[in-house]
Amino acid sequence: MARNLIPGDATIRAIRPGDPRKRLSDGDGLALLLFVKGGAHGWRFDYRYAGKRNMLSFGTYPDTSLALARRKADEARSLLAEGIDPSQRRREVKQTQVEARAVEVRVAQGLPPLGSFETVAREWFDVKKGGWAPGYAEKIIARLQADVFPYVGRAPMDSITPPQLLEVLRRIEARGVIETAHRALENCSQVFRYAVATGRMTTNPARDLKDALRRPEPKHFPAITDPRRFGELLRACDAYAATPVVRAALKLAPMLLLRPGELRFAEWPEIDLEEAMWTVPAARMKRELREKLHGAPHLVPLPKQAVAVLRDLHKLTGHAAMVFRGERHHHRAMSENTINAALRAMGFPAEEVTGHGFRATARTMLHERLGFSPDVIEAQLAHSVRDNLGRAYNRTEFVEQRRAMLQAWADFMDKLRSGAEVVPLGKAKQAKSRSPLHRQSNSPSFP
Repeated sequence: MARNLIPGDATIRAIRPGDPRKRLSDGDGLALLLFVKGGAHGWRFDYRYAGKRNMLSFGTYPDTSLALARRKADEARSLLAEGIDPSQRRREVKQTQVEARAVEVRVAQGLPPLGSFETVAREWFDVKKGGWAPGYAEKIIARLQADVFPYVGRAPMDSITPPQLLEVLRRIEARGVIETAHRALENCSQVFRYAVATGRMTTNPARDLKDALRRPEPKHFPAITDPRRFGELLRACDAYAATPVVRAALKLAPMLLLRPGELRFAEWPEIDLEEAMWTVPAARMKRELREKLHGAPHLVPLPKQAVAVLRDLHKLTGHAAMVFRGERHHHRAMSENTINAALRAMGFPAEEVTGHGFRATARTMLHERLGFSPDVIEAQLAHSVRDNLGRAYNRTEFVEQRRAMLQAWADFMDKLRSGAEVVPLGKAKQAKSRSPLHRQSNSPSFP
């Protein structure tokens, strides 16, 4: 097909307004449309692809000269010869340019590149955080920001290899925080699984790394499990010079098996002294967000000793909502460090006992010393325990058993507080096994 039919740029410059012609053809699809864009002449390239007619614009004259228009037409013809649609190629080039510009903007703003680990991880976090408690969500994003993003955050998702990720986890291990390394691995694995699900990856490089990490040593809150030493602690609490609020908290904390936060944020409307029942709202319990929002409250039957402590405290703080009010700000709960600070002041070091450790103390002695069923104890501790059929215990179950158990525990604490002689554990177990009463009922004994 004939080409280069326009003699030259002089021919185009000679065109004047009123020229009757609509176009000048340069042959083989290239033409100059006259006076089409604000009086300017526009280059067009007509072609057929896959049996359909299409057209490309090459700009206006004189910004696009005759020579440049011909080069663009030749490039389009070459693509057609290779079976490529020039319009599709132009769209792809524009998309690449847009993405490159977006990358430049993100870099200028200090943001990670699109498709990087950090970008996908933050997207995953935004999707999941609505189902988490705020404190839990903050821990996860803080862990990723501190221990993962600085090393692989800007790497493309599909470029990260298991050895590369393991190197990141080894850095955490080197600080001696083995459990944090395992949690970081789990978070990374969740991000990679999300990337697989959304089509960014085909495999999870974190999948096989668990066994490559050191196994974390289980850590427990320090707790006193020796009855004699626990009796010394109870006597120290009675003698400790503290405000009435703190003294009440020191009496109830070891008695009711609650977590410190569940105890110190108590409000008087939750407590029914006539029915001897404390109903802790689900939102204050240690649960998943769904359970916090929609779960049943946790019931705490109150032994008579607890009722007496609360009746006395009600005279002081009962006119407001907070049971254990702060000393300076009565509308706030007492500080989270109050109980532990009191224990330290009484001479009980952090490696021996903490406020949270009272739960372990009760858990051990209720089972070993008083013979209560672990099922009942775990229900009172508000642990998520499943039976042999996989059903989670209802937190409202065993209420009467728990009432008897907590009363027995409060009575046992009184015996220890008074300095009663404690039977060695081995002999106590032998006595229980020989006792017909112990074999036939759930009535506790006091070894």
